[in-house]
Amino acid sequence: MPVLVDTSIWVDYFRSGHNSEKLDFLIDENLIVINDLILAELIPFLKIRNQRKIVSLLQSIKRLDLTVNWNQIIEYQYKCLKNGLNGIGIPDLIIAQNAKQNHSRIYSLDNHFSLMKDILNIRVEK
Repeated sequence: MPVLVDTSIWVDYFRSGHNSEKLDFLIDENLIVINDLILAELIPFLKIRNQRKIVSLLQSIKRLDLTVNWNQIIEYQYKCLKNGLNGIGIPDLIIAQNAKQNHSRIYSLDNHFSLMKDILNIRVEK
């Protein structure tokens, strides 16, 4: 099953490498995927730091088609709020929806995904 690697993992990987062993394994096993939202969060900062090679490598990762179903996003936000999760941002809901649409797990350091896991029936990589 593909693993959608969230921005938080990439940032950690580039800065400190604390989670590098797990990400290296997923890369070696050809399990990672990305989407345009995550790329939009990463690439501007990498361009500022003149990291052209990293930008090119990220852009070569298999991309999931990103089709936002806004009615479903509204329903996701409603379910989160109803369950006491008030701080979930729309980008995280879109990433959750995208992973679910594409039968992918989410790998993230963002605790929101773990909290949403059962509410939205998404798969989260540990």
